[in-house]
Amino acid sequence: MRELRIRVLVGVFFVAGILSWACARLWNSIGTLPSVPLAAPIVLALIAVVLLATALSLRARLRAQRERRPGAKGVDPLMAARAVVFGQASALVAALVAGMYAGTGVFLLELLDIPARRDQAIYAGFSVVSALGVIVAALFLERVCKLPEDDDQNHPGAEPVA
Repeated sequence: MRELRIRVLVGVFFVAGILSWACARLWNSIGTLPSVPLAAPIVLALIAVVLLATALSLRARLRAQRERRPGAKGVDPLMAARAVVFGQASALVAALVAGMYAGTGVFLLELLDIPARRDQAIYAGFSVVSALGVIVAALFLERVCKLPEDDDQNHPGAEPVA
């Protein structure tokens, strides 16, 4: 499994942000712009909490297993792999959602004199912050589940493992 690259997340964020800003301008000129839901930052924050709790739980179990504590529960490798995949998928979706709400929020900055649009800009800002929390928690989970490097592979002349 490959590590999630920050470049990919930043690229998704910026592309989604630019497209969202352009679509918001177009949609507003044609009719009414859809509102940013109040539940968006709440749901993103809950996902970040779940990812962080999973990472902390796995880290504690892996530490206990490494230190060979009596009664320590081991970590099933398949469960750890599923957690990493969930984290990576969550980070990619959060980067996309953060870009969308950032683009919409930037557009809404022009309309802050309208109270409803000001509230929408605030919701969009909180959504971006919550999505960044999801990304940070997902990267932490990925780091917790990363296998230690094998020293034999780093020496020159060592045969590659097939």
